Amino acid sequence: MKTASLKNLQNNIGSRSKIFVWSLFDFANTSYSIVVVTFLYAVYFKKTVSLGQPIGDLYWSIGISVAMLITAILSPILGAIADHSAGKKRFLLFFTLLCVVSTSLLFFVGEGMIFWGVTLFILSNIGFEAGLVFYDAFLPELTSSKNYGRVSGYGYAMGYVGSLVTLAIAFPFIQLNMIKETFPIAAVFFLFFSLPLFIFLKDNRKKVEHEQTYLRIGFNRVYNTIKNLKDYKNLAMFLLAFFFYIEGVNTVIFFSGNYAQTTLGFSFEELALFFLIVQTTAIIGSTGFGVLSDSIGQKTTITISLVIWIFTMLVAYLTSEENNFLMNFLMNASGGEFKVIQTSSFYVVGLLAGSVMGATQSVSRSLMSKLTPANKKTEFFGFYSFFGKSSAILGPLVFGFVSFVTESQRLAILSISIFFIIGLVLLKWVDDKAVEE
Repeated sequence: MKTASLKNLQNNIGSRSKIFVWSLFDFANTSYSIVVVTFLYAVYFKKTVSLGQPIGDLYWSIGISVAMLITAILSPILGAIADHSAGKKRFLLFFTLLCVVSTSLLFFVGEGMIFWGVTLFILSNIGFEAGLVFYDAFLPELTSSKNYGRVSGYGYAMGYVGSLVTLAIAFPFIQLNMIKETFPIAAVFFLFFSLPLFIFLKDNRKKVEHEQTYLRIGFNRVYNTIKNLKDYKNLAMFLLAFFFYIEGVNTVIFFSGNYAQTTLGFSFEELALFFLIVQTTAIIGSTGFGVLSDSIGQKTTITISLVIWIFTMLVAYLTSEENNFLMNFLMNASGGEFKVIQTSSFYVVGLLAGSVMGATQSVSRSLMSKLTPANKKTEFFGFYSFFGKSSAILGPLVFGFVSFVTESQRLAILSISIFFIIGLVLLKWVDDKAVEE
């Protein structure tokens, strides 16, 4: 009876309610993203676990790259399997729990525990990133293609609201220097607010009789997709462009907190303010660019966001050193000291980055939905995830290697710009006309 009542509730839930329940997962999972990936654990790992040594950047980048490599390999296979059985929620639940448990265990990582610090981070990040394959694949079931941009933007905006709420909860612990305690808090937050999706959102699941195992079916479908990729040349070109520009976005997410603390000397309180600015502008950017993309097109919107990204990286590079034309101009114009202007300038960098951080990802997700055949949505989102995750292997390694060799994160931050430029050039050849349903 309980199962029947739950099915009736899932069948009767309205489209707006479905979108809200779906977006709550974004609200939930960004607690992991802001606490572990971007801010607190990222800085804690460099400052405490790696004892503040420059090689900490290299260890961190290796952890990122290993997690992304494993996820990149798994994503298209898992996407094909879920597409065959339409069992997206089962896989999403498994990877959500993997992330939640691993994040909780980070509480026990202390000084010098580099192996466990990296291992648990890898496991938690695999859970987080692999789960997104199945979460993203719900989008075409929630709305029509003409509304992909705004609905995707709503999801990212909800995510950044979740980040703000998480920061508000974590801030008293930050002030008391209880950084480790924020890791299990983020895990509980993720678990609690992800539950509505698993309870209320219906999974369009079908029972399929087959003689092969899911693993073989997954490999076969992925093989066939690769073999026939020539039939989806436009989609392939978009995925290639996406591979490069999302490389830059991912690297900024993984290293922004580390960069601000190490190069600019930000305290945890200053970092909290910085990420408060980033998350706030990201809410506005995700929603605004999502609506804009439905009016002027996803391709044009992404192009605008990439130009802003390139400008942002240049400003970050120039404001991290005293003797250059921009800092000399700002110091002469304001009469302020270098450190004050540098700190203020990096807050501006956060504002710019935040305005396009969620927007670039959400509009890319909506364009992917627009270009993907309906009967291959989960499988192709697996490839979308593959390109997104595999792109996050090279960028962090480049940043970590440049930082380690030159002992300068300033040069490392500049190296990110090349990924945005290449993506911008390749995007020119993409036709953003929707495929026939």
